[in-house]
Amino acid sequence: MPSIRIDVRREYTPQQETALMEAAHAALVDAFAIDPANRNVTLVVHAPHRFVGRPDCAQPEWLTNISIYLLPGRSAAAKRRLYQGLVARLGALGIPGEGLLVRLHEMPGENIAVRGGQAVCDLDLGYPVDV
Repeated sequence: MPSIRIDVRREYTPQQETALMEAAHAALVDAFAIDPANRNVTLVVHAPHRFVGRPDCAQPEWLTNISIYLLPGRSAAAKRRLYQGLVARLGALGIPGEGLLVRLHEMPGENIAVRGGQAVCDLDLGYPVDV
């Protein structure tokens, strides 16, 4: 299952935090056709002085970095769907696309362990990665 880490530099209410994490996960589900139950989303809130972005950013308080750790195999088209889905879903929450940075970290299955320390390459995950 892909894992999402969201880094922000402003405080949100608990409801807004949940909405942000749900929006990122929903974009991943839509773009990569994964089971919605496969979720691992972390939100990290930084003090503004600990998260410095581009000096030309018009709204630095909205800077949002999303790192997604996943197995290789998704097509460029699926990745583009993910990027656009993230921009649309987070935009609906007030986060401007200009302040969004998305990084995909493709990791081979032998470099990821789940279910009690089993290498992902040794498991049937129940979903395709070649979308």
